[in-house]
Amino acid sequence: MPELPEVETVRRGLEPALVGRRIAAVDQRRPDLRIPFPAGFSTLVAGRRVERIGRRAKYLLFGLDGGLVLICHLGMSGRMTIRPRGDNRPPDPHDHVVFTTDEGLRVVFNDRRRFGLMTLARAGEESSHPLLAALAPDPLDPAFTAGRLSGRLAGKATPVKAALLDQKVVGGVGNIYACEALHRAGLSPRRLARNVAGRRCGRLVPALVDVLTEAIAAGGSSLRDHRRTSGELGYFQHSFRVYGREGEPCPTPGCSGAVRRIAQSNRSTFFCGRCQR
Repeated sequence: MPELPEVETVRRGLEPALVGRRIAAVDQRRPDLRIPFPAGFSTLVAGRRVERIGRRAKYLLFGLDGGLVLICHLGMSGRMTIRPRGDNRPPDPHDHVVFTTDEGLRVVFNDRRRFGLMTLARAGEESSHPLLAALAPDPLDPAFTAGRLSGRLAGKATPVKAALLDQKVVGGVGNIYACEALHRAGLSPRRLARNVAGRRCGRLVPALVDVLTEAIAAGGSSLRDHRRTSGELGYFQHSFRVYGREGEPCPTPGCSGAVRRIAQSNRSTFFCGRCQR
């Protein structure tokens, strides 16, 4: 599933192509994805100008004129690709929504597994939308601090890796970046979250910020489905320290351990048992 860096990469790719442009047409090719499209979706969106494109955790928020916000989640396999005017390639069976701008550019939403979604909210009310209301700040939000994370972890008897995947605790972080951040912070993914609250959050928060920032700069991680809006791959997968590197030497200087893989909550966790405590 695309995590925060992949969604932010898509947002940044769409921004220069869409902000300030009017959506001339919307071709909605099925009635639903993970949830049904709102009634009259194409008609409600067509003709509006894109004023801004924001992000909340793993959600894209398209601010449209007239006080409408389009909320989009890429799901497991969703991608948004920009196709220039004159690009007449035939549609893919999984091209479910096509937005055409007033200058003839097309933005295609392709979702092979159909776990993504698109819905609408009124401007100013999106933060209370059921999809967004319970989301915690993400590590790139100024509201995300070591003290605030410590408060959310305090008392939790779940492993810290599982807590980082809880979007009510940390917004936008998924399996890949939880593994990478915990390794950078020198924290075991099996350590109870309540035992990370406090001073250890002072190591974990900057590790989260650094790994997410570096991943965005690299265009995200392309393991299966993620593509930038240009269709190019992201490259952060080449910088993984532990994720997917079972059996390889730990990259921490001076550590003689090796990367291990265990299962937590039906997800693979990669870590070094020697330097992560």
